Amino acid sequence: MVPDEFRLSSDDAAITATQIWLERAVIGLNLCPFAKQVHVKNQIRYVVSEAQTPEALLADFGAELQTLMAADPAAIDTTLLIHPQVLGNFLDYNAFLGLAEALVDSLEMAGEFQVASFHPQYQFAGAGPDDIENYTNRSPYPTLHLLREASITRAVAAFPDPALIYHKNIETLRRLGHTGWQRLGLA
Repeated sequence: MVPDEFRLSSDDAAITATQIWLERAVIGLNLCPFAKQVHVKNQIRYVVSEAQTPEALLADFGAELQTLMAADPAAIDTTLLIHPQVLGNFLDYNAFLGLAEALVDSLEMAGEFQVASFHPQYQFAGAGPDDIENYTNRSPYPTLHLLREASITRAVAAFPDPALIYHKNIETLRRLGHTGWQRLGLA
C-alpha cells in the first residue's frame, strides 16, 4: 500500500500524464519541432482547471491568458490548460474553441496569443474517428494550449518550411500505426 503522502493528487496525475505525452509523442516523435526548447528550459506552465462547466472553463482560460500576459516569456512562454472534468465530448470541446477565440479577441489579445487544441478524441474534419492522423492532436485530457504569437513567429522563422510539419506528422504516424502508438504507453 502506498502511503498518502506519496499518492498523486488528480491534478498531479493529469499533469504527469500530460508531461509524459508531451515527452513521448510531441517531442519524442517530433510532432512539434518547437516544443523541445520550451520543455528543456522549463518554460511550460501546466495548469489543471477544476471547471465542471464550459462557463467556468472560459473564466479559467481568461485568467490564464492574463497570467501569461503578465509573465516574463523567459519564465513562462506557454501554458497547457488541462481540463479533465469538462468538455470530454470532442464535439462540445470543438464548439468551445470559438468561445475561447472570442475571449482572446474581447480581451484585445489577438495578435498576442493563439490557442492550439488537444483532446483524447480529437478528430480532423474528413477523418474517421480511428484514423491515426488524429493522434497528432490527441492528448490524455482535453487541453487548451495558449501560445505567444511572438514565440510562434520566431520558431517559424527558424524552421525551413513550417508548412511541411503537418504532412511530416501524418507520415510519421502512418509509419508508427496504432500498434506503435500503443507501444509509447499513451493509449
